[in-house]
Amino acid sequence: MALPPDRPVTLAAVSGAHGVTGEVRLKLFGEGVDALKRYRAFNGGALTLSKVKDDGKGGAIARFAEVADRTAAEKLRGTALTVPRSAMAALDEGEYYHADLIGLPAVSSSGDALGTCVAVENYGAGDVLEIERPDGKRFMVPMNAQAVLEWSDLTGLVIDAAYAD
Repeated sequence: MALPPDRPVTLAAVSGAHGVTGEVRLKLFGEGVDALKRYRAFNGGALTLSKVKDDGKGGAIARFAEVADRTAAEKLRGTALTVPRSAMAALDEGEYYHADLIGLPAVSSSGDALGTCVAVENYGAGDVLEIERPDGKRFMVPMNAQAVLEWSDLTGLVIDAAYAD
């Protein structure tokens, strides 16, 4: 059941060109610009980050060594920027990356198979897991100690039966 340690994790996506010198605008999926600065290479080494700064709007402006002009930058629109999961920082007890939860099987505390975690959302009050049942229907569960009793890449998610209806 363990997820592959080198599966790609998407940290950002190119939303378009910025200026005429090859910079790109990024939509960030992680913890902001500082999270991106931890990495130099993306997409298996195809893109080398040479500069990144906050755009003041929740995104970033970046320059890649391989992108010399606006035309090349425009061709990157829609490109996801990934790093291997094994390159990401180790976490403390009780912490998780969203990518580690997506794809995990979910079972109730009474042992019933519930489905698979297909998304992790945050609407401001904390993370919420979206679980897809085998019949395709979905339900949401708050990612807290009362609802999610345990999780790991080896055993999956154990959800309190009261939240599984």
